[in-house]
Amino acid sequence: MKLRIKFRKFGAVRFIGHLDVMRFFQKAIRRAGIDVRYTEGFSPHQVMTFAAPLGVGLESNGEYMDIEVLSMESTAQVKEALNHASVPGIEVIDVKILPDQAGNAMASVYSAEYTVRFRQGRKPAVDFAQAVGEFLAREEILISKVTKKGTREVNLKPGIHLLDWNSQEEKFHMILDASSAGNIKPIQVIEAMIEPYGERLAENALQITREEVYTNIGTEERPVAVPLGEIGTDE
Repeated sequence: MKLRIKFRKFGAVRFIGHLDVMRFFQKAIRRAGIDVRYTEGFSPHQVMTFAAPLGVGLESNGEYMDIEVLSMESTAQVKEALNHASVPGIEVIDVKILPDQAGNAMASVYSAEYTVRFRQGRKPAVDFAQAVGEFLAREEILISKVTKKGTREVNLKPGIHLLDWNSQEEKFHMILDASSAGNIKPIQVIEAMIEPYGERLAENALQITREEVYTNIGTEERPVAVPLGEIGTDE
């Protein structure tokens, strides 16, 4: 059976990189006594896929990992066992059984939702209520993006699915392309927004929380985004 596990990453654990999170879950699964499936061959390892690696320093309320198990009592028991084997800063929220035809978590990623705040004393001198409107009104939002093949110009506009500024709470709400083809980061959006005003972000200016990761159950022309955690059933 394929299982999709939704978890939170918060507190001091946000400074742990993706590879260490993966190693943690490998050990936690063994401690929890989960009957996980291993690959065959000379060096077997647990069958495990993560939806989208989270940057170091970011918190998240909606991370996803897929594993395969040979047997289990129930999804509730898997959740309880993993949380019992976990550490402060990683909490399993939900476990679902995936249908056979479901794609793995990594291949299914369409977009991601974020809450973004400025750290104290590091907010640029920009009227963001006005800036967001002017930013979204642009026909193109071009930035230079460094890739393995060099630097290329990228248009952010098609990948910004939602962008709001809450003046009262001084925070952004964003839904951005997180697919392998797009993969826009919140810092890229804010840097591009403030650049015309002659402003630059201070070092470590942003406090970013990833709230959810979505998959597209519609078509490329008419996308329908739903949380990865809504795919599958409880048993």
